[in-house]
Amino acid sequence: MNPRPKLRSPPPFSAVSPASPPKSLINKMPRKLTLRPTLTLATTLFSILALYAFFNTFIFSNPPNNVASVSFSRNYDTQNLKSVKVYMYDLPRKFTYGVIESYALARGGEKQSDDSLLKYPGNQHSAEWYLFSDLNRPSLERVGSAVTRVMDPEEADIFYVPFFSSLSLVANPIRSNNAVVAPVERPAYSDEETQESLIEWLEQQEYWKRNNGWDHVFICQDPNALYKVVDKVKNGVLLVSDFGRLARNQASLVKDVILPYSHRINTYTGDIGVENRHSLLFFMGNRYRKEGGKIRDLLFQLLEKEEDVIIKHGAQSRESRREARKGMHTSKFCLHPAGDTPSACRLFDAIVSLCVPVIISDYIELPFEDVVDYRKIAVFVDSNTAVKPGFLVKKLRKVSMERILEYQRELKKVKHYYEYEDPNGTVKEIWRQVSLKLPLVRLMINRDKRLVKRELTEPDCSCLCSNQTGILSTL
Repeated sequence: MNPRPKLRSPPPFSAVSPASPPKSLINKMPRKLTLRPTLTLATTLFSILALYAFFNTFIFSNPPNNVASVSFSRNYDTQNLKSVKVYMYDLPRKFTYGVIESYALARGGEKQSDDSLLKYPGNQHSAEWYLFSDLNRPSLERVGSAVTRVMDPEEADIFYVPFFSSLSLVANPIRSNNAVVAPVERPAYSDEETQESLIEWLEQQEYWKRNNGWDHVFICQDPNALYKVVDKVKNGVLLVSDFGRLARNQASLVKDVILPYSHRINTYTGDIGVENRHSLLFFMGNRYRKEGGKIRDLLFQLLEKEEDVIIKHGAQSRESRREARKGMHTSKFCLHPAGDTPSACRLFDAIVSLCVPVIISDYIELPFEDVVDYRKIAVFVDSNTAVKPGFLVKKLRKVSMERILEYQRELKKVKHYYEYEDPNGTVKEIWRQVSLKLPLVRLMINRDKRLVKRELTEPDCSCLCSNQTGILSTL
């Protein structure tokens, strides 16, 4: 078995510190206008056209069809974008519902003859279920989506491969306290074998071979999902949570999409305000992490005795989630230090809690940055500065109540982007992000077919677009 990939290049942590928009052009009129007894024909025609343009634009223009589409179009005119056609593969059952069944069987569940009775387990990587379910909805229920599902692959712009790769990773065996617990008399399940079987199936498909996978979309939200076969799917658009365990020639912001984790605690339903937020700073999570998250232990040492700061070690459990919900809903700021990888569901728990995230993760990538300005909703502190004694708490205590309210107002505006169950929320935004990759996908396909194969000893700026497929001639 191949070892799991290592973190993507953050160096070992060190505790040593380290225009206004252009104005519109205006045609200046002369100060004095000399009137003639009669107007020329050209002047008359110009006046008529100007009046027509005015009335057509401001008086007789059609109102928008619905308020929701206008709200969603604050940054993009989605109504004028051509819908991207997506073909979702009808994968063998073992890659979708079969993964859910294997997960349930490993935990004492029973086999189901009806797939509709199978429930995807709620976890931070459930984006794969939401995307799969969305494409299975009737088209009339998917109004406003940037993508349209087509049933004929010949019509497709892109191909979605709905393998539940993150759930497959943890389906079996059960892992508890870092120890493997083998289920008694349960069918064996191997994530590695399932990954390899998926590739074998794909390599037999005409549309996979046609463009070397450039127009295929894979979801691998868990940092280790698809780790064994990632080199075989790296041409495609990868839907990931971060790049922590992906090499530079496997993933990039240029071709891939960053997804938010599903939040694990309930959304805060109250209004903005600080009256009921008694704690300055809250954190609850694993204190000890691997190389990229060693800063957590240092922050514990600095913060656990500070007044108005709640910082607790806690593993995943229902009781921990209840405590986390209470803490995030009653705190002004929520700490988000790096873990084993740069991102975690805790950040999105904080956002839907209207608890201002304090992000201490130097290599983090964030979802939807073309529509969300994270400086308006979060505080960013570099790792070396954050571990200076007294710095972090002193900085946060200086933030005025009005500034905190501004953060909360912005959080409330954007939190729908992190709600997978919201019809105008995360799923719709993911598909919009995917649709924006289509011009690049076409560029990759055409460029790949005309380039001579290149062997790169080290990745360069064009490594993601380089021909590494073996096509040597178009003759």
